[in-house]
Amino acid sequence: MVDAPGGGETRDGDGVGGDRTEGDGAEDDDVTDRLLLDAMLGKLATYLRMCGYDTAYVLDDGPDPGDEALLERARTEGRTLVTRDEQLAGRADDGVLVTARAVTDQLDEFAAAGYAVELREGPVRCGACNGPLDAVGPDESVPAYAPDPGDRSLWRCRDCGQVFWKGSHWDDVARRIDAGE
Repeated sequence: MVDAPGGGETRDGDGVGGDRTEGDGAEDDDVTDRLLLDAMLGKLATYLRMCGYDTAYVLDDGPDPGDEALLERARTEGRTLVTRDEQLAGRADDGVLVTARAVTDQLDEFAAAGYAVELREGPVRCGACNGPLDAVGPDESVPAYAPDPGDRSLWRCRDCGQVFWKGSHWDDVARRIDAGE
């Protein structure tokens, strides 16, 4: 099935809403919508991760493997394929076609396909690698680039170790998402 802008199957957002509160770490089974984004949607992948979606991006694992490998990965991992390629979206078992080039317009199209596009209370997926995040304790050590965990809430990726907090980038993404509503 292809979810095109303005039509198709809808999702009520429960897959990303959950009952998690700020400070909790992500649980792999807490997000029901699993996505696979093609090579043309890298910036969108980061935004959807910030919205709590389990978002695999094809170029995270190396060069683009081609359409057949992308379709097979979506099938075997149980992911919805999100793509700018109309023919590829039509061939996917579950696909969302996004035609816009600007990320804010892509978010609008994704929302029009029935998906919730809103930031979580706190980050739950790594924007860099899609790994789940855990809250950093106030006495834990953090890299020099991160604020003091005793002063604000921080989260660390279980997979790559990157540390996140709600700062200017979070605020910028929130403004862009709010502008699309």
